[in-house]
Amino acid sequence: MAKSNHSVVSEFILLGLTDNPELETILFGVFLIIYLASVIGNLSLIVLIQISPQLHTPMYFFLSHLAFVDFCYTSSVTPNTLVNFLREVKSIMFYACAIQVCCFITFVVCEMYLLSIMAYDRYVAICNPLLYVILMPRRLCTQMIASTYIYGFTVGLAQTVVTFNLSFCGSNVVNHFYCDDVPLVALACSDTHIKELMLLIIAGFNALCSLVIVIISYVFILFAILRIHSAEGRQKAFSTCASHLVSITIFYGTIIFMYLQPKSSHSLNTDKFASVFYVVVIPMLNPLIYSLRNQEVKNALKRITEKLYLAVK
Repeated sequence: MAKSNHSVVSEFILLGLTDNPELETILFGVFLIIYLASVIGNLSLIVLIQISPQLHTPMYFFLSHLAFVDFCYTSSVTPNTLVNFLREVKSIMFYACAIQVCCFITFVVCEMYLLSIMAYDRYVAICNPLLYVILMPRRLCTQMIASTYIYGFTVGLAQTVVTFNLSFCGSNVVNHFYCDDVPLVALACSDTHIKELMLLIIAGFNALCSLVIVIISYVFILFAILRIHSAEGRQKAFSTCASHLVSITIFYGTIIFMYLQPKSSHSLNTDKFASVFYVVVIPMLNPLIYSLRNQEVKNALKRITEKLYLAVK
């Protein structure tokens, strides 16, 4: 069988979330509102951090990149999904599908390690507050972020190349609302054993490695908080981690549920609806989780608003 599938399949048909036209119209409105909220929330958070000197710390430096990654990976999927809600035939060209897969995997991997980096940042801030500035210099923070992007792109490119070198000589109908590895592999008519093994090992390694960093960081954080004598001090320390813990629980829970199930219990329909959470909902929630409950961000936003009001007045 030929190794290349370029001459066999030129486009894929996406089944989407439903075949009910009325429900698709409703979903279009819901997805559009959530996507606009996500774009506005994440880009506003990035701008606010950039223009507010009091937010020029490692914590907010990482938060601005988390907002950028959220914006990128939801934008790699949601706009095309919105268009497909209005189309009878939900097609996507072969190379466009490959680009979507690569971008999506890249930014999901980046999100994993950004969350682990942010956990390590909280560990240093709470366990070694007097040495925080020394242990987390700007250069180190930049190197960690750059490494995350480079590694994420490497994983995304490798997974995409292997997937799109499979032979697709039968159905081109993808049981999903975007191009994703698992439903694409299910369509292949060539041997997918290596790809499935690669997907399981790499996804498992990234999820486990980043999660171990998070768990170890929070074990040390917990012991440090318990050593704080005042209740107010413990509450303040815990409040700086609460938002991060919520985000981690939602993100990792969804990823583990989708990609680390045994093949025998794997349901593409279940994955399709579960993926709505981390593709559409999580990028909208993160700016709310990390900013509305953060007094420094609210104070910075208040100062910027007052300056704009005075300038207009």
